[in-house]
Amino acid sequence: MIDLYYWTTPNGHKITIFLEEVGLQYTIIPVNIGAGDQFKPEFLKISPNNRIPAIVDHEPADGGTPISVFESGAILLYLAEKTGKLIPQDLRNRTQVLEWLFWQMAGLGPMAGQNHHFSVYAPEKIEYAINRYVNETGRLYAVLNKQLADKEFVAGDYSIADIAAYPWIVPHELQSQNLEDFPHLKRWFETIKARPATIRAYEKAEAFKTQALDQDKLRDVLFNQSAKTIQP
Repeated sequence: MIDLYYWTTPNGHKITIFLEEVGLQYTIIPVNIGAGDQFKPEFLKISPNNRIPAIVDHEPADGGTPISVFESGAILLYLAEKTGKLIPQDLRNRTQVLEWLFWQMAGLGPMAGQNHHFSVYAPEKIEYAINRYVNETGRLYAVLNKQLADKEFVAGDYSIADIAAYPWIVPHELQSQNLEDFPHLKRWFETIKARPATIRAYEKAEAFKTQALDQDKLRDVLFNQSAKTIQP
């Protein structure tokens, strides 16, 4: 059983998509970052950088005590190695997946995040900062678009590299990016969007956002259903 400490951010979506794809049993433990839950001492014990997501694996491969993992890229790699799924076993293809996983962690995520901050959330609109991060986001979209020109997925077969990148493309309009400018990326994006596991993951996220849901229904959606084994 996996405990997933989660909120509805791109990094949070990465992990629900993976878990839905592979059918691991998991329980969502909400960490309301708007309310400051990420600073609670019990959460900091497993995520010292006070960021979601984080996991606790109660059945680690070594048979020992539960193990916690923080940082979304590390979690994806840990879970892929645990299950043997969504990561190639041969050296060359595995290396390519890891290259693009770290590309997302070091480039697309941070740059798109700064784009969101300066374009939407910053109390002062700084034109230089907005242009800087909108343009850099566009450059990274172009890099991904080129990579996808002759591949169905980022590193060939569907993998954690795709799962890492996809949620950061979902808010493309917020990032002032037009997918029509990136046709190979758009085709890839629509393919992943239509996957049943992606649909299920975002349905769970919607339960957080829909304020019309009462608490009993929210609990049912997030905990009771999540604790079952989901068949991909």
